[in-house]
Amino acid sequence: MSAAARRNSSKTGNDVGSDPDRIRTIRRELSNEYTHNERDSIMESSFKDYKMSRGSVKGTSGASDDNIPTVLAMQLALVEGPDGLPADEGTQEVLCRKLCVLEADLSGVKTLISELSAHFVSINSGERTIFITFKTIEEIWKFSTYHRMGFLGQCMENLLMDQEFWLISLDQHSGIEISIKEETLNLMYKGFLMQEGSFFGCCTANQMFDSSTSGSDLYLEKGDIALFEPPFLGSGWTVLSLADGSRGTKPKPALEPVIPFHEWFLKSCPETVLVGGGKDTCDLPLQIAVGVCETTEEYDAEGPDELSFQAGERIIILGLLVACFEWFMGKSEKTGDIGLVKTNLVKATGSFCESSDIFLKDEDRQIITLDQDKIKGKTISLLKKICQSDVGTNYKLDLAKEISGPVQNKTQEVNNLKQKVNHILSEVDETQRKDDSSVSIKHQIEIETNDTEESQETPRFSVCSEQDSTSPDGHHALLSFLSSRDHQPVFMLLYSAYPEFLISHFEGHSDEEDIVAYLGVARELARKKHVWWAQSRICFLLGQLCAGRSKFSQARVYYEEALNVPRDCFKDMFLLSAIYSNLALIYLTQKNHDKFFILSERLSALLMAVPDCLFGCEDPEVLKYVLKKAILAKNQPAEARACFILAKLHLKLKDNMSAIPFIERLLILADDVPEAYDETVSHVFLVLARLYSDQSLPRLAESCARRASLQVGATASHCLCGVSLLMENASELYGVDIPTQVAPYLTRAAALVSPGQEPAMGYVHALCLSWLFHKHSMPDRAVRYMLTVLDHSSMSSVGQSDTTAALIWTAWLYICNQQPSTALEVLDAVLSSLPEHCTTQLEGVVYNMRAISYRHSADIRQAAESYRAAIEICEEFEDRHNWAIALANCGFMCLQIKAKKLAGEYLTQSVELFSELEDEGHELSLISVLLELGTHLISQGKHENGKIYYEWALLTAMHIDHMDSQLHATRHLCQLYEEVCPDETQCIIYYKHQLDLLRRIGDKSLEGEILEKISQLYLNLATEKSNRAALDYTKQSLGIFIDLGRKRKEAHAWLQSGKIYHILQQTELVDLYVQVAQDIALSTGDTLFALEMLEAAGDVFFNSSQDREKAICFYRDRALPIAVKTSSVRSQLRLCNKLSELLLQLGQCSEAIEFTQTALDISVSLADHLNERVAFHRLATLYHCVGQFEMAEHHFLKALSLCPSPLQYDEEALYYVRVYQTLGDIIFYDVKDPFDAAGYYHLALAAAMDLGNKRSQLELCTRLATIYHNFLMDRELSLFFYQRARAFANDLHIRRINLAPDYSFRTTAQYKNTITGATR
Repeated sequence: MSAAARRNSSKTGNDVGSDPDRIRTIRRELSNEYTHNERDSIMESSFKDYKMSRGSVKGTSGASDDNIPTVLAMQLALVEGPDGLPADEGTQEVLCRKLCVLEADLSGVKTLISELSAHFVSINSGERTIFITFKTIEEIWKFSTYHRMGFLGQCMENLLMDQEFWLISLDQHSGIEISIKEETLNLMYKGFLMQEGSFFGCCTANQMFDSSTSGSDLYLEKGDIALFEPPFLGSGWTVLSLADGSRGTKPKPALEPVIPFHEWFLKSCPETVLVGGGKDTCDLPLQIAVGVCETTEEYDAEGPDELSFQAGERIIILGLLVACFEWFMGKSEKTGDIGLVKTNLVKATGSFCESSDIFLKDEDRQIITLDQDKIKGKTISLLKKICQSDVGTNYKLDLAKEISGPVQNKTQEVNNLKQKVNHILSEVDETQRKDDSSVSIKHQIEIETNDTEESQETPRFSVCSEQDSTSPDGHHALLSFLSSRDHQPVFMLLYSAYPEFLISHFEGHSDEEDIVAYLGVARELARKKHVWWAQSRICFLLGQLCAGRSKFSQARVYYEEALNVPRDCFKDMFLLSAIYSNLALIYLTQKNHDKFFILSERLSALLMAVPDCLFGCEDPEVLKYVLKKAILAKNQPAEARACFILAKLHLKLKDNMSAIPFIERLLILADDVPEAYDETVSHVFLVLARLYSDQSLPRLAESCARRASLQVGATASHCLCGVSLLMENASELYGVDIPTQVAPYLTRAAALVSPGQEPAMGYVHALCLSWLFHKHSMPDRAVRYMLTVLDHSSMSSVGQSDTTAALIWTAWLYICNQQPSTALEVLDAVLSSLPEHCTTQLEGVVYNMRAISYRHSADIRQAAESYRAAIEICEEFEDRHNWAIALANCGFMCLQIKAKKLAGEYLTQSVELFSELEDEGHELSLISVLLELGTHLISQGKHENGKIYYEWALLTAMHIDHMDSQLHATRHLCQLYEEVCPDETQCIIYYKHQLDLLRRIGDKSLEGEILEKISQLYLNLATEKSNRAALDYTKQSLGIFIDLGRKRKEAHAWLQSGKIYHILQQTELVDLYVQVAQDIALSTGDTLFALEMLEAAGDVFFNSSQDREKAICFYRDRALPIAVKTSSVRSQLRLCNKLSELLLQLGQCSEAIEFTQTALDISVSLADHLNERVAFHRLATLYHCVGQFEMAEHHFLKALSLCPSPLQYDEEALYYVRVYQTLGDIIFYDVKDPFDAAGYYHLALAAAMDLGNKRSQLELCTRLATIYHNFLMDRELSLFFYQRARAFANDLHIRRINLAPDYSFRTTAQYKNTITGATR
């Protein structure tokens, strides 16, 4: 596939034609993705490029390109329970949401899919499907192998699930199951094979092929495997028989491709190994057998490695008899001789039975030695170091802000716990005394053992002194050393690599020629003296030397002599194996096919009979014949043993990469017969996990280690080896030292051993799991796990320091679980067990924790005394770190009792001590104290000082790169600039930093909420640039809420986007976003939430200066009917008020009166006087607007009657002024009743005088002067009010006062102007 096509296909990876059209519109709007048609065209072109890069299969198999799939769907499902049953729909929806989040950041899933030897295409979160593709046959082979071994689901669990999942799943047994369409994968595999030019296939029927190498036709039976070449330019299929190399052709053969592993292995075999060896001619009914068989005819041995026998003689099978091999190793019941027996010369007896075990008796079943005990010890030590690293040395910082009421404990339970703790402490003292007395005895035993090992010496031979000797008996020492007929352990170096034996046993030579000459003389001497076994071993050594110098023909002569010179049958099977393997390699190198096949058959028999006989083999090519023969015969037990031997040899040669395929195949074969491999499979899985880890495949390594721990034959050591592997990659994969994935391993390990046998195992299990539960805020479960280890009598044997640390840790868990009184019981017991006349730092730790317990129990006096004791111990040991923590705890306690000045002093002293520390490890405590001190100072009004401490805490957190602390400090700064010292610019800066931290952590939920806040802050700036920035952040939050499936947040984000578009006057998008927000709200099924969103949608237009009439349909037609139906009275009131106000401004007064009257009725029923007064005032205004002046007067007076008396605020007096003045104007100008108008003006003037508003008094005095002068004809009052008006006019610098009445003035004109402006 081209690079452009790959980029295009990755862009389309979020939605592969399965999401609804609306969601596609969402995605494109959010991230500028392609439309559906663009997506389909790009996917189609990319897949076409991909097919072209692989080559077309048209014209070869008659199949069309369209019949070969290009992508494979991995279907994910959550399963629960021990039987792995599918979870309910709600739980499956959680998985959908996880996949949605994964779509936002594809880096993790792409890395995982690449590790699984595939290529990522896309995700369909709705269908819980991930689409992948392949580029080579090897990728399909690897992927199908991982699928068969059950790695896919476990890898996905580690990628998708949060850390809490592994703790919860301890009880629920939940996980992810992945299913794929095997048919699709097979079609993709066949498509690749057709383009390879040739591939190995299995005949599905008996068939004849036209021979191209001999006169007779080639006949292949059903099940035969051969090499096929597809037709080219109209020719037929060509076939190569692997049995004898015959070729033939056929137009349409009946065949089925072999499995990918067989395809890979057979293609890796050299032609010398691949072609030849003949067919299996044995008639035995079993593939692999043990027991006793009976010979069918007489046979005379042709060499010392073969066994002679008579017809009807009983032969004991040594090791395994494999039907597909020509020979097996047997022992005559009659003579006791051992040798090779032809498989086709024996028949079954009553003692002849099938075997499912591929391993030999007394054989080392470990592919490679893993020092499991050492790994186990290191893992336990590491877990203890991390989980209780500071329990017994560092004071705990009490960060509890509010002390809730302690949980009441049952007296009986507390007494039982106290008895257990005292019993454990007494046993620890007793055990400690016994251990001290046994140290000297163990030391003496170790000295004696070392002396015994040093006394064993290896024989050495001097080449020069022996060679210069004139006596033929000079080589007697060497001949005597090598003359044993039986195998000796010291011979192992001789059979492995020749330099090791020569270096360790020979001295005095200048080069290899001296050794060759020396061994040549020894060989001749052995021949003359008829020391056959010494001669054979010397010949083997000479062959090794010649082969090492590439003198293969000479080496072949020596090896053949070594094989044929003995007169008796071989008893040293390791010598025979070494000769076979080295001689076979010579034949293979010299392309001597016939002899190679003959010798390989004998070597195969030996490998099936003699445990651990690979010391002389240095080239895996020799052993490939064994596996090839097993594959062609479809003998799976033999294939499994061959894979076991090949993997072992590759690992012996340090070729770890080449061993992996054989180990994987061995495990797949073992899965078919699990009972035969119980004791081995777990070890093999661990070896494979180690190899994966070395190849930088951490997720596969983790899945493999998990499988190892789940095997029936797994041990506690296996589980802890898995924990070790997991923790090696934990920091890279999960960013923690101990991930929660260790919980299943430790639980399994603890279940496999009894606490009495391995107390350290039970202890570390409880300690680590309690630590994990505590870290993830589950203190109750943490307490329960620690109590399990206290219940066992073997607790005292874990050591005094560990026991004390465990008890202190248990006390801390009780405090965190709001059980301080129980914690005090444990701490008092620990304190009483400490030495009375010797103060220790541990004592200070206990005093500090006791003080915390007393504080949580609201016993401040006892807490203060314990803190004082803890501080004195710190002073004595000059322990400034713990001293600072103790002072900080005192400060927190003072804050609790409102002693703020003293709290500030303690916290300041603590910060000073922290700042003097030069070592690391105190930063987290310092950050917590700085934030608490900053909060305290801000509450005292010292904002600048508090800000400095906040910033100091943030800088410290950034210095140590601790994410959680950075988030904590940043939240304090955001709160400071948002609530205490409002500064939107600074607030935006810190919210953006908080956003970056959340993205690094991967907390999508909080990320969406922070994006919302940043958007609102930009919107508050009210500039076009800030509005566009707000829109961008809102859309980012919208994308996250869609992925998380948070419908409410999603609806709010859609509406917020529509609101911002409205502000930006992009009216064509406003309706779309508001409508989608409405649809999302309705889809939740929550009527009240839908009502809330409909009202908010109307508010977008109601609070704007344009398109305000659009709010009516949301309020009146959509929201109000729902409010009435749901009896949401408050919502009805609010909506009626908004509708009446909006309709008034739009000039629709008659309809507005209806809604205002409804609002009035609701207010009266709720006894809501404020809203009642508002409704009366609005009704008065509406009646005034439509010219019903008497009704307006009535409702204005009703509104005034609801005002509080006496007046409390200036606003209330101002309201009186305006309403009475409005009433006066209505009566004077509209009703034409100057007498009543004067009364209202007088009331308004009284209120204005009480308020002291000169301008209002000027207007009212002018009106009264006019009325008294022109209408009521009271010259005295007219003059009085005129003089008052002049005085106010002089004060306000107004020159002229007009007393003439304006007969054309109408009070309703003000509403016409308002309506005209609103409409415009």
